[in-house]
Amino acid sequence: MSYRKYDMTSLHSFLGDFVVYRNLIPADERLLSFPDLAAPLGLPDRPLPRKAEPAFGRVVAEILRQARKIDLPGVTLRRLVYIGDTRMNDGTAFHNLCLAGEWPGWAFIAQENMLSPARVEIEGALYLTNRWSALSDFLCFLEEQGFVLDEATAVVIDMDKTAIGAKGRNDRPIDQARVESIQRTVADLLGPNFDQQAFAVAYAELKQPAYHPFTADNQDYLAYVCLMLGAGLFQLEALIRDIQAGTMSHFFDFIRQVESRRSELMGTGLASVHDAVWQCVQAGDPTPFKAFRYNEYLATAARFGDLPGATIERLLAERIAITQEVREAAITLRARGALLFGLSDKPDEASVPTAIQAEQGMKPLHRLETVAVGSC
Repeated sequence: MSYRKYDMTSLHSFLGDFVVYRNLIPADERLLSFPDLAAPLGLPDRPLPRKAEPAFGRVVAEILRQARKIDLPGVTLRRLVYIGDTRMNDGTAFHNLCLAGEWPGWAFIAQENMLSPARVEIEGALYLTNRWSALSDFLCFLEEQGFVLDEATAVVIDMDKTAIGAKGRNDRPIDQARVESIQRTVADLLGPNFDQQAFAVAYAELKQPAYHPFTADNQDYLAYVCLMLGAGLFQLEALIRDIQAGTMSHFFDFIRQVESRRSELMGTGLASVHDAVWQCVQAGDPTPFKAFRYNEYLATAARFGDLPGATIERLLAERIAITQEVREAAITLRARGALLFGLSDKPDEASVPTAIQAEQGMKPLHRLETVAVGSC
């Protein structure tokens, strides 16, 4: 299978502002956000839920109901279609959404692997495949199952590595933007004390799944740990021994220890950075390292757009593209009256410009134009 470059477009062209990032604050200001919905949904005084948590499903289900009332008053949502890229995270989010909305549903989960023959597996209500081109087959499959695709159907489209940066095809630029942002943030804060090789070794080691119980697979935590390692407050080998021994079992243990060593911290010039992260962690903010995420927005936005004259391979390696198969499916479903809604677990700080940046003309990721790429 080969790929073809299509025209320039944006997620906004088929989703509009019916989009929500990690903070559960919809881009469309007519929709209520998590702070507005927490109490009515019986979720007061609790931290912002993450994508795979049941509370996340309850909030998003209510946002979907609101969105349907706005564009089609009087129509009640009765079923759900979910399009994503991970069996665990997206599959769980899909399951929780179905439970919260009391909707029957189907989920399409793809991760492209061109080295293996095309395949499809049905696992419960999950349609699992290794080809994004199978999305059109999935829609035909739903019709064969008698699953109606109309105004009473909500279609939730995962944005990261699905609608843009398709997993297995075009996800590397998204990951590269994140790594570049961590390195840039750490380097800027450490100045002449930054050791790029030591940073690369620490990041490569601690990003591995074996350390997820410690980092919670949270890039903010990982960036902060790399910063403190670079500052010399900890040594990587000793930290690894403590993690493996269970004496440093979670990131909270790490940052508490930094807080207890303020005299050493003051000597690094990083006290104010630590205080900002520490305050966010105590408040339950899952995105505590704001400086890193602001850099991630810039690095990610810089990877949108075209590379005129480049090969399709280079384009997919260096630019974050719209997934043409997802775009076409969305347009087809919208023509049938379905509600389309974009869902992202990327932090708002890494997805939306600051007020000053917005005044300068910068846009949220879903409004940025980039090239679309699909299979031939």
